[in-house]
Amino acid sequence: MAELRCTRESCGNALVELGKANQDIVVLSADLAGSTKTDDFAKAFPERFFNMGIAEANMMNTAAGLAVSGKIPFATTFAIFASGRAWEQIRNTIAYGNLNVKIVATHGGISVGPDGASHQGIEDMALMRLIPGMTVLVPCDAVETPKALVAASEYKGPVYVRLARLKIPVITQLTDSFVIGKSNILREGSEVTIIACGVMVAAALTAAEALLKENIKATVINAYSIKPLDTENILSYAKKTGAVVTAEEHLAAGGLGSAVAEVLAQNYPAPMEMVAINDRFGQSGEPDELMKEYHLTADDIIRAAKKAISRK
Repeated sequence: MAELRCTRESCGNALVELGKANQDIVVLSADLAGSTKTDDFAKAFPERFFNMGIAEANMMNTAAGLAVSGKIPFATTFAIFASGRAWEQIRNTIAYGNLNVKIVATHGGISVGPDGASHQGIEDMALMRLIPGMTVLVPCDAVETPKALVAASEYKGPVYVRLARLKIPVITQLTDSFVIGKSNILREGSEVTIIACGVMVAAALTAAEALLKENIKATVINAYSIKPLDTENILSYAKKTGAVVTAEEHLAAGGLGSAVAEVLAQNYPAPMEMVAINDRFGQSGEPDELMKEYHLTADDIIRAAKKAISRK
């Protein structure tokens, strides 16, 4: 059984370490430091932590000003508020100015659970991906999360990092690489390529193990960099296996599946299926119940893989 850990808790610890290493790093919170786990940074560096209150748009503009002043601001809140309430400020001030602001959005997807649709960011990857110059990262576990934050801190320009609320399996190693614009091959197979991000990577590995029992060998790609996307790996394995499945805890429109479909349509059309939320809002419920209700499980990936293979 894989260890279960929260990416948001890993984020809080990682920000403290980044703060120790670089005094230019500052953290802003929209009155959610306890939930986003940035209260650890606040305790370690109170002079570099700013609670902006429930005012996400103002927080993003303040982060922009700090970036112009030479700081490396990490603006933190829930995914729904970062991508929704502050979208105009992110677009017109941060991205248009190509400012060095890092947006860390926790509580992404429907696995937020009982808080319901108003707090479940299921459109955020699409909203951030379509902004010119924005980098979008979705680490898959608590080991990969600090790597994403380090990569974001070293990158010059705006970055959006999406994290989850619940504890999820640790499936990567400390030695695994994390490079913006790349991806990691977690499993090699010849019949179908499963490309997943975030909490769905663990489900993809579970699906691949089950498929192997039916003599169906699946490649599993951890696509932690949504934008820029690792087109080289995607095309290489699409050609190798001839069938593709994407899996994400996000709407089917505009997220990982859309990004992969754009690459395949322009370069190597192949049978493709998407495991994602299909044009529905979230609702209140326990995370496991919601993942089943919205067809975001290993079983759903298995069905999609068999369908994609049948279309070769």
